[in-house]
Amino acid sequence: MKKFFPWNYLGAFCLLPLLYAIALSACSLSQFETEAAQIPELVRGILSDPKTFNYALSQQSPNIFVLTYEGLITENPLTGKTEPALAQSWKVSQDKLKIEFTLREGLKWSDGEPLTVDDVVFTYNDIYLNEAIPTDARDVLRVGQSRQLPTVRKLDQQRVEFTVPEPFAPFLGSTGLPILPAHALRQYVEKQDADGNPLFLSTWGVDTPPEEIIVNGPYQLEDYLTNQRIIFRRNPYYWSKDKQGNQQPYIERIIWQIVESKDTSLLQFRSGGLDYISVSPEYFSLLKRQEGQGHFTIDNGGPAYGTTFISFNLNQGSRNGKPLVDPIKSRWFNTVEFRQAVAYAIDRQTMINNTFRGLGERQNSPISIQSPYYLAPEQGLPVYEYNPDKARELLTSAGFQYNSQQQLLDAEGNQVRFVLITNAENNTRQAMAAQIKQDLSQIGIQVDFNPIAFGTLVDKLSNTLDWECYLLGFTGGNEPNSGSNIWSVEGGLHSFNQKPQSGQPEIQGRKVAAWEQKISDLYIAAAQELDQQQRKELYAEIQRLTQEYLPMIYLVNPLSLAAVRDRVQGVEYSALGGVTWNIQELTVE
Repeated sequence: MKKFFPWNYLGAFCLLPLLYAIALSACSLSQFETEAAQIPELVRGILSDPKTFNYALSQQSPNIFVLTYEGLITENPLTGKTEPALAQSWKVSQDKLKIEFTLREGLKWSDGEPLTVDDVVFTYNDIYLNEAIPTDARDVLRVGQSRQLPTVRKLDQQRVEFTVPEPFAPFLGSTGLPILPAHALRQYVEKQDADGNPLFLSTWGVDTPPEEIIVNGPYQLEDYLTNQRIIFRRNPYYWSKDKQGNQQPYIERIIWQIVESKDTSLLQFRSGGLDYISVSPEYFSLLKRQEGQGHFTIDNGGPAYGTTFISFNLNQGSRNGKPLVDPIKSRWFNTVEFRQAVAYAIDRQTMINNTFRGLGERQNSPISIQSPYYLAPEQGLPVYEYNPDKARELLTSAGFQYNSQQQLLDAEGNQVRFVLITNAENNTRQAMAAQIKQDLSQIGIQVDFNPIAFGTLVDKLSNTLDWECYLLGFTGGNEPNSGSNIWSVEGGLHSFNQKPQSGQPEIQGRKVAAWEQKISDLYIAAAQELDQQQRKELYAEIQRLTQEYLPMIYLVNPLSLAAVRDRVQGVEYSALGGVTWNIQELTVE
């Protein structure tokens, strides 16, 4: 499932001395030095505080759930194969409509309570499939044009059965969602607040005492200090053991330092305060020279999964009689020639050369390049090579015009001007946005760039819907259906034309374009299709449509790089899984 995530950061080199002082004073790592000598621990930096400890309500990545929860199955990021997790085995019926899972014996929650089939049934039936709970998980479970949901039933104490109403190609993969504890959460699902909403919607916020967060993954939450750190302690009841019967994971404690920028993270890593960091292009040369001296290795996972893009707000609806987008600007944004002109006007190769130091390539598709369903440009994927003359031609053909100062005006004489937002913590995105502002000025468009806090940005995209254009990214994967919540017209991450989520004020007059509905329908058809070649053809058509109509204008796909201390052993780095996908097997020396 895809989510919003902060990415690479670009900093001003002249600020490093100041940031170094800030880093040393802010991170307070010294208090851990005595314990660190005795307790095996792994320290990383993250760029924002968590928004929730409730998995079902989360739209943020990175998030704590990669350490705290597991599902029935998992995907090996090196091979792409499905592997057992909480389920020890499964079998698929001959008609492909049922999957029967058998749980491992002796599973327990972090509080020592048994983890049973009842937890699996509760998680799906009472949370993920419950329409009263606004969770993105439900979008990837919907089947067919009817958007029906699977049924989940208990067979006995060890076995649970999932059934879909019709063939569903990503059926098995969709059962990897985290299993949540019925004994801790059921009461909050069943009880309602004064407005008639489940208490679950306000359960396990970031102010919840850590000991109340019950988990099944390798680590449990031990402490959280706002703007400082998140501390995880090894879950003593985690199911996994090595071949010698030793309890996993081996590392006792994980610390996530909350840092204000990538610059601060770099300084903490270079001073020995962090065990690994993602390597932004602007830091690659510096860190590469220091590998031996610094006792670390830079791992290259190849092209990163996920996307970076700009997107215009195409929502033509209103709330309480007020349009979500200025009607004048909405007409521009909903003109396909306008979006195509913007795509032609952005010099992505210069962006790669300058911002990414050559460590990336142009991106043209919502589907990750590693996916077997990716459509390459040589196979017919439309691309927009830098061509400002073509951009001006498209604009004038759509009724736009230029004044004597070469400013772009619409047919009514309004100057074309809009606000571009991105998360202020991400210096790389700020650099990308600054170039976009400059590039679009060359075709007469004035861009007002306004970097804002990540939490504020997410609220605009998912709640108030008060925005014009944003630059952000989504995570990626091998299975395109994991992005169906982005492309379904009903999806929780259909941000360019978002419908209100459960409990939010209604929108009047929201319109869905024919191409938009077709992409949504094609995602459904591709999920129904079991023939691999036919699925590829359906996803190829989706990619052609997304590139023709450009609800998202894709920018750059960087290399996935990470610097890891030599003392961290067992790392099998991959672009999809990162440094710690096999955290239970890692050790520190």
